Amino acid sequence: MPKSSNQKLKLLYLLRFLERSSDEEHPVRLQDMQEELRRYGISVERKTLYSDLEALRECGYEVMRSGAVYWLAERRFELAELKLLVDSVQASRFITRKKSGELIGKLESLTSAGEARQLQRQVYVLNRVKTMNESIYYNVDGIHGAIARGRQIRFRYFDYDIRKEKVYRNGGGEYRVSPFALTWAEENYYLVAYSAERKELRHYRVDKMSDLRETEEPVEGLETFRAEEIARYATRVFGMFRGEERELRLRFRRHLVGAVLDRFGQDLILVPDGEEHFTCAVTVAVSPQFYGWLCGFGGEAAILSPADAAQDFRDYLKGILEGAE
Repeated sequence: MPKSSNQKLKLLYLLRFLERSSDEEHPVRLQDMQEELRRYGISVERKTLYSDLEALRECGYEVMRSGAVYWLAERRFELAELKLLVDSVQASRFITRKKSGELIGKLESLTSAGEARQLQRQVYVLNRVKTMNESIYYNVDGIHGAIARGRQIRFRYFDYDIRKEKVYRNGGGEYRVSPFALTWAEENYYLVAYSAERKELRHYRVDKMSDLRETEEPVEGLETFRAEEIARYATRVFGMFRGEERELRLRFRRHLVGAVLDRFGQDLILVPDGEEHFTCAVTVAVSPQFYGWLCGFGGEAAILSPADAAQDFRDYLKGILEGAE
């Protein structure tokens, strides 16, 4: 029988089949391997397959055998490691749902189809808050490149209005900064950069940047703000909160839409309340940390209901005043 033109690719096809279709819980037979190779016009005898499998072992692939079945045991990533990576991708607020799906699909390709189904069962975290800005994936890469090359960057920066539409700061004009570091805080990615205009370090949410580009201008301010100072800056600026969950109805000034969406996610329903305010129903961790978050808005935020939560907040504020005396 004349050899197929694909015959020289036989070992590659065989290895790919073992990688995608076999593991300890889902072994394959020699017959399965023969049927797979026939899909590519390759006819192979069982005796030849024994030699092929031994060749893969000699190349360092751990092809295991139990009776009449085989599987590929050792892989670049263990299943537990892939589960950890999948959970990290899904839990990351700065990665959009679309990009999360693409990355998880690539992670699934690193194991067998049987084990990939276990990764798919991890989707219970998909309802966590995700950013809407698809360009963040490329912003992070662009910022890293600019930092490595010691170049300034330019970008536009935006917030959201009550209709969840982008409203650009600085009249839609560009920001020009010297990027020093990317830091992770409050489940978001932040750029820590030096602003020559303000002559100080500033921080910017990476998922709120658009039209980012690297310039030919060298970074400024590095002699003043060293890496250890940047780390202290990031620690001083950001914080987190957690506690017992309750459903509350809150009222805010309209200019706080962005801050509220940051905390509770883009699916939150915002209800206009007059010309200057809006209300929303949220499930929150009611705790001193949550009350402290509300306090940061001064008189521009309030708990409307339930009544006992509103009273607890007033008692919290009263306690602060009494403690300051």
